[in-house]
Amino acid sequence: MHFETKAIRIQTERTTQKEHSTPIFTTSSFVFDDAEDMRASFNEEKAGNIYSRFSNPTVSELENKIAALEGGESGMAVASGMAAIFTCFASLLEAGDHILVSSAVFGSTLKITEDYLQKWNIGFDYVRPDELDQWYNMIRPNTKMLYLETPTNPGLDIIDLEEVSNMFKSRDILIVVDNCFATPYLQRPMEWGADIVIHSATKYIDGQGRVLGGLIVSSQSIKDKMMGFLRNAGPSLSPFNAWILSKSLETLAVRVDRHCFNALELAHTLENHPEVLSVKYPFLPSHPSFAIAKKQMSQGGGMLSFTLNGGLERGQRFLDNIRWLSLTANLGDTRTIVTHPASTTHSKLTPNQRMEAGITDGMVRISVGLENIEDIKEEVLQALDRKM
Repeated sequence: MHFETKAIRIQTERTTQKEHSTPIFTTSSFVFDDAEDMRASFNEEKAGNIYSRFSNPTVSELENKIAALEGGESGMAVASGMAAIFTCFASLLEAGDHILVSSAVFGSTLKITEDYLQKWNIGFDYVRPDELDQWYNMIRPNTKMLYLETPTNPGLDIIDLEEVSNMFKSRDILIVVDNCFATPYLQRPMEWGADIVIHSATKYIDGQGRVLGGLIVSSQSIKDKMMGFLRNAGPSLSPFNAWILSKSLETLAVRVDRHCFNALELAHTLENHPEVLSVKYPFLPSHPSFAIAKKQMSQGGGMLSFTLNGGLERGQRFLDNIRWLSLTANLGDTRTIVTHPASTTHSKLTPNQRMEAGITDGMVRISVGLENIEDIKEEVLQALDRKM
């Protein structure tokens, strides 16, 4: 089956009611036939649901669907994107281990490495996405994991997953890729050698700004290592949110096609504006990693960033000039969203950390929505041209 068909047709078995659309199993627990059935279930001698903190049919459907779409063996659904990242770290790393982290990742991911991993005696080093030739030299004997995003948030840098895999696979180091910006429709990191793929399903997978959710795709053996953390720490996804996300996957391809078309059109428009110093969009020929993006992505995605002449004040003035686009802490929505990373999503980072991540004071990030592209361009251009 093609991607679009799998996204629509993978579902749990129908109940006795023979429903066409996937049902929601809103129950906290499940009953057993007798004492032996209950004993065998709790001792994992038979498959089955026990308690929705562990597993739930609606959640399992979402897990199976995202695993199939990413090309992985197994999926795990949790309460948010950050819960997915933390579950991965907490389950697979131990005191004394070392992790390499791309410096260009979401700000909260950087805070986890500094405020929590370090406290638990897990060492880390940052690697710059534009210095891939230096990554191999950063490996230590106790390096257990490499964590990266591509495209990166918010700078839209592209990391060559094939080269990363060639560099790290022989060292038995887990390669973890946050695929949130691309979605499995545009990019499947496991095809290039990634061991684990992570999503904030809150973004494009929901696509309408309704619910939180996080997804992890891996081999079954890696999932087995993470299940203990899920069962005991409880970062579980609610059945209702799982149902929303599973239904949203049915329209992912249609939505992302429109996101990509609109974003590329806006990127071309911004490249020609005198107030814009530079534009970053993976499928612009001017992007430094355009060839790599074309190799590992089918389209450029719905995110773009651009840098304004005038620094922090100019970036914030642009946001103040916005009339009807959304200023909010999300992305991947039907609505176009504008943010100024240096004063919002990455404001808790030091100036040096922002520089390492490629975030300038004048950078603006746009999650290009599904509105008519002429309306989006007109709104962005008036915000650029209007004086306060």
